[in-house]
Amino acid sequence: MSEEEEEKQRIPLRTPYKMGSFQLSHRIVLAPLTRQRSYNNVPQPHAILYYSQRATQGGFLVAEATGVSDTAHGYPNTPGLWTKEQTDAWKPIVKAVHAKGAVFFCQIWHTGRVSNTGFQSNGQSPISSTDRELTPQLEDNDADTTQFSPPRRLRTDEIPKVVHDFRIAARNAIEAGFDGVEIHGAHGYLIDQFLKDQVNDRTDQYGGSLENRCRFALEVVEAVSDEIGADRVGIRLSPFANYMECGDSNPEALGLYMAEALNKYGILFCHMVEPRMISPGVRVECSQSLFPMRKAFKGTFIVAGGYGREDGNKAVAENRADLVAYGRHFLANPDLPKRFELDAPLNKYKRETFYTPHPVLGYTDYPFLEETDGYIGGN
Repeated sequence: MSEEEEEKQRIPLRTPYKMGSFQLSHRIVLAPLTRQRSYNNVPQPHAILYYSQRATQGGFLVAEATGVSDTAHGYPNTPGLWTKEQTDAWKPIVKAVHAKGAVFFCQIWHTGRVSNTGFQSNGQSPISSTDRELTPQLEDNDADTTQFSPPRRLRTDEIPKVVHDFRIAARNAIEAGFDGVEIHGAHGYLIDQFLKDQVNDRTDQYGGSLENRCRFALEVVEAVSDEIGADRVGIRLSPFANYMECGDSNPEALGLYMAEALNKYGILFCHMVEPRMISPGVRVECSQSLFPMRKAFKGTFIVAGGYGREDGNKAVAENRADLVAYGRHFLANPDLPKRFELDAPLNKYKRETFYTPHPVLGYTDYPFLEETDGYIGGN
C-alpha cells in the first residue's frame, strides 16, 4: 500500500464502501440541494458543470429535489421528472457525472401544502394530508415572505394516483440514466405531512395511529421499488425536524418504526437528518440520537445535518453511519473530498446566492483548491 493510500485509510470518510452493487471510493455524499435554476421546471445545461464539478471517481451524488407531477412544486425554477422534455434534459447532466465515475441518484419530491395556487395548474389548491394551511414564512434573505395557499385534503381514493406519480418519476429517472432515486420523505413536504401527527389530522387509514400515518410513505417505497428495483431506492427522513410546521410528538418512535418497516422492502439506503437540525440551517445541541434507527435499519445508513470533517470522520469511525451527506460545504467546495483528505481550508458558502436563478453565481463559481493556490484547474 502506498503512503497516500495509507493516509486515506486513516481518514474514515476517505475509506471505500460498498453500497449494494455500487463500489464507492469514499463516504462523502453530495446531499440533495434545491438550486432553483431549472427554468420552467426543466433541468438546464448549466447543471452539467455544477454536478460534474462535484463528481469524483467512486463518489455518490444525490441530485436536487425533483417534482413528480405538475402538482408537486412550491418553489420557482425547480426541476421535474414527469414529462419527456424534463427526462431528456436530465440525460446530459447524468452522462457528465457518470463520465467522472460517480454514482448519481435523483431525489423525487412532492411539496404538498408547501406551495400556493400560483405553482398549481389552473390555480388549484395545493394537495396535502390536511386542509390546515401554513403560516407565511420569512425567506432566507430575511426581507421577503413566502405565502402559502390553503391546501386541499386528499381524498382516500386520490392517494393511489399520487403514489403512482412517484412510480412514474422513478421510471423516468432510470430512463434519464440515473442509478437510482431517493424518495424525499423529509422537511415538511408531502410525505412528511402524512408522517407527522402535528399535521396529519386524518381519520381514514392514512391517519391516527403511527402505522396509519406511515402507510403513504411505505406505499410510495413499495411502488417505486416494484418499478425500478429496491436496490436502486433510498429514502430521506427527518423525524426530529419541525420544518414547515411539521413536527411529531414522538419522533423517536416515528424514526424507529420507519427504519424497521423499510427493512421489509429491502431498499438500498435510509438517509436521516440529525435531531440537532430542528429548523433549516440552525444547529442545536440535543441529547437525542439517530443511533437506534441506525441499528434497526439493515441497509446503508446515511446521516446529514450540520456535519464538518471532524464529526463526519467520527460518525463513520464509531459506526454511527456508513456515509455522511454534506450540503452547504459541498456546494461551496466542489472538491470537498480532496479538501477533507488534505485537511485543507474550506471556502465559505454564500447564503444569499443559494437560490438565485443565475446560471453561474453561487452555483459553479466556487473555486477549487488549485485555483485558490494560484493554479488553474479542476479536480
